[in-house]
Amino acid sequence: MAKVLPDVSRTFNEYLLLPNLTDERCIPSNVSLKTPLVKFQKGEKSKYEANVPFVSAIMQSVSGEEMAIALAREGGCSFIFGAQSIESQAQMVRNVKRHKAGFINSDSNVKSGTTIREIIELVEKTGHSTVMITEDGSPNGKFLGLVTDKDYRISRVNLDEPVDKYMVPKENIVWARKGISLAEANDMIWDHKISCLPILDENDNLAHLVFRKDYEDRKNNPDSFLDENKSYIVGAGINTRDYEKRIPALVEAGVDMICMDSSDGYSVWQKNTIDWVRKNYGDGVKIGAGNVVDKEGFYYLAEAGADFIKIGVGRRIHLHHT
Repeated sequence: MAKVLPDVSRTFNEYLLLPNLTDERCIPSNVSLKTPLVKFQKGEKSKYEANVPFVSAIMQSVSGEEMAIALAREGGCSFIFGAQSIESQAQMVRNVKRHKAGFINSDSNVKSGTTIREIIELVEKTGHSTVMITEDGSPNGKFLGLVTDKDYRISRVNLDEPVDKYMVPKENIVWARKGISLAEANDMIWDHKISCLPILDENDNLAHLVFRKDYEDRKNNPDSFLDENKSYIVGAGINTRDYEKRIPALVEAGVDMICMDSSDGYSVWQKNTIDWVRKNYGDGVKIGAGNVVDKEGFYYLAEAGADFIKIGVGRRIHLHHT
């Protein structure tokens, strides 16, 4: 219940912040903008600490996979909007998690015998000019070789010829074994003057790719918000209706946090959703709740076990860890 306070109203102009002594520690390089996103015990650290205090709204016009990647690259976090099918939202999460800082999963793969015409169609679809050839055409199949748009000329080739005629076979490719560090992989790329380094497991199955072009991106974005696997941190919005199906799909896709999206979070339905998450995932899934605008609503969700709470209505939304 909202309350009207009979006190005198104040403006910011009536207050002055009193400065403390400026010493040699007060330099820009010592400033930290790290912000905890989920609750934590006193004396411990939050599981998720954004490097910059920016989180995007759970809105279709704001938080798609492009925003999630861009914001995580800068150190913040985005919550993929939930006003879409479970399958498409999970795929968006999966696409963001694929943008691992350094080691990425190949999303352009074909099997032996695929025609150049099909290769061209795949390149146009993904926007990636490097295509991996694996035994079964999967991202983690036995590696046979690769082909780039420099290996064939569209105007000079028979588009129905198999890619095998133009691909560079494994024996002529510089590759590395899974377990190599990112620094070592980058050294190989520079030493051999190559643009792409395939990473293979002990059975010669394709595990990851490391690209030269990503080196500058990582160098220019040292504050990227990453998980332990060097993938971008990403959240997703859920509702209190289909959560029993949506949450498992998002978890399987690799989502890091979920948050209920509602204009009024002071609701038993949100408590029921949190209870379901705790019953099925314990503390392994971090879930946010809200929105609320008063103390009663905040305490209700905090006591229900929310990991963070959205405060506010309309366009002014603030995240608070409980």
